Amino acid sequence: MEDCHMKLLEQTRIASMKLRNRTYMAPMGTQTEPDGSFSDRSIRYYEERAKGGFALIITGANQVTMQYEAKACNVIGTAKSLEQMSFLSRRVHNHGAKLCIQLTPGLGRMQFTTADVRPYSVSEVDSFWFPGLKCKAFSKEDIQFLVQKMGEGAAFAKRAGADAVELHGYGGYLMDQFQSALWNTRTDEYGGSLENRMRFSVECVKAIRQAVGPGFPILYKFTPYHGVEGGREIAEGIEMAKILEQAGVDALHVDVGCYEAWYKAINTVYQPPMVQLPVAAEIRKHVGVPVLSQGKMQNPSDAEAALLDGKADMIGLGHMAIADPYWVQKVKKNKTYDITPCIGCNECLYAGFSGKILHCAVNPLAFAEDYYPLGPVDPAKRVLVVGGGPGGITAALTASERGMQVELWEKRNVLGGLLLAAGGPVFKKDVKDYVDFLVGKLYRSNVKVSLMKDGSAEEILRGNYDKVIFATGATPVMPPIKGIDQDWICGANDVLTAKKGYGRKVVVVGAGLVGCETACHCAQKAESVTMIEMLPEILMTTSHCKNNDQALRQLLEDCKVEAITSAKVLSFENGTVVYEKDGKKHSIEADTVAIAAGYKANTTLYDQLSDTVDCALVGDAENPDNILSAVHHGYHAVRCM
Repeated sequence: MEDCHMKLLEQTRIASMKLRNRTYMAPMGTQTEPDGSFSDRSIRYYEERAKGGFALIITGANQVTMQYEAKACNVIGTAKSLEQMSFLSRRVHNHGAKLCIQLTPGLGRMQFTTADVRPYSVSEVDSFWFPGLKCKAFSKEDIQFLVQKMGEGAAFAKRAGADAVELHGYGGYLMDQFQSALWNTRTDEYGGSLENRMRFSVECVKAIRQAVGPGFPILYKFTPYHGVEGGREIAEGIEMAKILEQAGVDALHVDVGCYEAWYKAINTVYQPPMVQLPVAAEIRKHVGVPVLSQGKMQNPSDAEAALLDGKADMIGLGHMAIADPYWVQKVKKNKTYDITPCIGCNECLYAGFSGKILHCAVNPLAFAEDYYPLGPVDPAKRVLVVGGGPGGITAALTASERGMQVELWEKRNVLGGLLLAAGGPVFKKDVKDYVDFLVGKLYRSNVKVSLMKDGSAEEILRGNYDKVIFATGATPVMPPIKGIDQDWICGANDVLTAKKGYGRKVVVVGAGLVGCETACHCAQKAESVTMIEMLPEILMTTSHCKNNDQALRQLLEDCKVEAITSAKVLSFENGTVVYEKDGKKHSIEADTVAIAAGYKANTTLYDQLSDTVDCALVGDAENPDNILSAVHHGYHAVRCM
């Protein structure tokens, strides 16, 4: 197969830095060593993306000082950090990629302290994590110290073998707090006019240039548009871009949003492709330096169109690079069908905020590149997988990859399991794409697939399999509510998969993740959609990242979905839903009711055979949870054979 010819794959440059193509791995934080240096695990993680074809690896933020903040990310300046950064540089360079070290003066009001410890910021504004807790404003001497440390940090990165540095000037972090009138209320030369608010950034750029010399590339990641009330609008963002270019920045890396609208900065499954591109395109009209754009650019055709249309000069992939480190190589080899799609779940981000090691729902080897290899196995081994959801398909593919003889039985006439419902709404296309990817990969494999195969315990025993993996999924719970067996009442899954239609007035019982998504789905065509939830708030049973939560709540608002909380449904009578709230009975008209009351694991076959055959329970059959659990359980059930 001939290599693909695209502008995306053409060489380019930023200042003196030559790049083999127009792709970059966008900056994302990773776990560090206790002293803040790059861990061996993070070095392998970056190396794998360099090996996968990305031209430029931009690291997550590196603090240049802990004078005012505790360690929040990588910290540079020590002998150990120099050693590890040098090692990272060599590993990235070995695969033909370039390394850009992102430098930050700190997080400012975004620093996670405690409710009684005031973080430093540009002004005495509220801490993000603890509203009402006022930050301590930097003195002019403090500011000059930070400027000095940014210059020293850049010199440090260059000494370690980095090819470029990027200033961490976006997303409402400290440098952006200086730049924005929303958080900068100073009255001295660092506050007031845009030029004054940009002074700290410009001084940092100049200090870095003095430290690294001419020709060494300086990138600047900034936010031209915050997307929140009182935040930066695009007109000011354009002026910022001009100031930064004039200051000597060699490339502008465009970001959108801030923590108050975090889903705009770190996009979710609920948003369309190329969501940040219009902002980058607007900036590119007004500057002569390269403009880097990111934000759900995972479709190679979209990325290519952005370049051909002159909307950006380089395309960044963040979470997509976690899901598939070989995205670039697969594009180059015309194997886009083999790209593992990112599903926008943000489990990778959620892991960091939950105190866990970075992981990925669809890539069990993310940030564990050397930890879970698939060892050799007897090719005569026979494996049966019962169930064709994500856990079952992953198990079957993993067994096939190990060289085993694999069968997969699915009782329905279609593969995908509960992902078919999860990917049903139009705004969940990322999940549908993942289902299509899994199914396509399965049929291209050596796995023998049997649909409409509802095997019995006796048939499984007769097969004399070396391993049986039960990925039998879960069944929606239908609570014992009077009248629930009527035709106009159904499970949410039936609505999401179009097995059941819905009318003009829809009531969704349950406001967890499935309930909220079902409500938004129905709101695309229904006149009114109401959710009834027993708990005091919606989404209380859902464990997902803050940006996903923000995005879904915004979608509910946009769809004009009404939520009735702290309410108990009593009965369904004559086209009405009767419920109790605050000790009083109420009723609401409905021509469709969708029940979203959770799931019950299907373990009947496993219970019958677990004492007789070598078997494993994976995915929702083990514990109705999420895609990550299903995929990882399926992979490790086979890896550990």
